[in-house]
Amino acid sequence: MTSPERQQTESRMRFRRFALAVCLIGVLVQLGLTAYYLGMGHRARPHHLPVGLVSPATKRAAAVGLLSRNDYFRVTDYASADDLIIAIKRRDVYGGVDITASKPHLYVASAGGTAAASLLRTTYTSVVQQQTADALAEIARQGDTMKVSQAQDLNTPPAITDVVPLPTDDVNGVSLGFLTQALALGGTIASMGLGRLIPRAPRSWRRGVAHVSILILYAVGSAAVILWSMTWFGVGTTADRGEMLGIFSLISLAITASTAGAVALFGPAGALIGAMYFTLGTVISGASILPEFLPSFGRHLGENLPTGAGVQAVRDNLYFPAAPIREHLLVLGLYAGIGAVIVLITNILPNRTNSTSEVELELTERLEGAERREAVPVEP
Repeated sequence: MTSPERQQTESRMRFRRFALAVCLIGVLVQLGLTAYYLGMGHRARPHHLPVGLVSPATKRAAAVGLLSRNDYFRVTDYASADDLIIAIKRRDVYGGVDITASKPHLYVASAGGTAAASLLRTTYTSVVQQQTADALAEIARQGDTMKVSQAQDLNTPPAITDVVPLPTDDVNGVSLGFLTQALALGGTIASMGLGRLIPRAPRSWRRGVAHVSILILYAVGSAAVILWSMTWFGVGTTADRGEMLGIFSLISLAITASTAGAVALFGPAGALIGAMYFTLGTVISGASILPEFLPSFGRHLGENLPTGAGVQAVRDNLYFPAAPIREHLLVLGLYAGIGAVIVLITNILPNRTNSTSEVELELTERLEGAERREAVPVEP
C-alpha cells in the first residue's frame, strides 16, 4: 500500500472512530437526560404539601386524618379564616379549609401553583360529594322525606375562594418557567462569551474589576430586556418595576458570575455549570413542577440553585408581596458573590497561564507578525 493510500485509510479510520464516539456520547447524554426528566416529573405527586385548617376541636381529628392520608398534606391549625388567609398570602401554606360553619369553605391560591390549587379543589370537592352522598343514603335508610330547601342545600356547589388568583394573561402560570429558561440560557452563553472576550493582557486588579463590571452590566441589561418583554404579554404589570429589575439582575448575575468563575477555574469545562442550570436546573426550579411535587433530592437541589431560588423570589414578588424572600435572595447573592470573587482573584493572580477566560489570539498574533515582517523593507 502506497503512502497516500495509507494516509487515506488512516483518515477514514479516524473519522469513523470520531463519528462513533460522538454518537455514543450523544446516546449516553440523551439516556441520562431522559432518565432525569422522567424521574423528576413522570409521576409528580405531593409530599407534605403545607395546608391550613380552621376547625373546632370535635371535628379536628377526623379532618387531620383525612388530610394526612398518603402523606399528601402537612396540616397547620389556624384560629380563624382570616388567619388562614394571611398565611396563604405569606405563602406559609398553599391553601386550607374552614370547617367551623355548617358548610365547609376552601381557600386556595392558584398563583402559588396550579397543581397545588387543583389538588386542593379535587380533594375538597370529592370529600364534600362523599358527605352529600352519605347524607342522602342516611335519609333513604330512615325513609324520611326531604324538604326542598334541604335538597337545595345539599346540591349547592362547595364554597371555594381563590385568595391569590393568577392574572388573566397567565391563566396556566407557565410564564415563570419561560422567563427562567430565558435567563438561564442567555446568562450561560453570555458568561462564556464575555469571559472569552477579556483581552490577553497582564493580569491585574484592573482587569479583574473590568471583567466583573462587564458581568454586572450584562446582568442589569438582561433584566431590563426581560422586564420589557414581559410587558408585551401583560405579565407582571402590577409588580414594582424597580424591585423586579433588582431581582432579575441578581438572578442573571448569579448565573453568569458562577459560570464565569467555573470557567476561570477549570477552563471551557466550567461552562458545564451553566449548561446544568439550563438543562437540569429549570426542571427542578419549581416553575412548572412545584417543589413539594418533586422527589426529595430534586426539591432540595432545586431550591439551592440560582434557577430555583430565582423562581421563588420572582413568584413571591409578583403575586405574594407579603411573603419573605430573604432566603431566596441569600442563595442568589452567594452564587453571584462567590462567582465574582473567583473571577476577580483569577484575573489578579500572577504566574497563571492565560488558557481560560480570554480569547485565543494565536491566529491574530501570527497575522500581525506576518504583517510586521512584510512591512520591513528589504535591502537590495
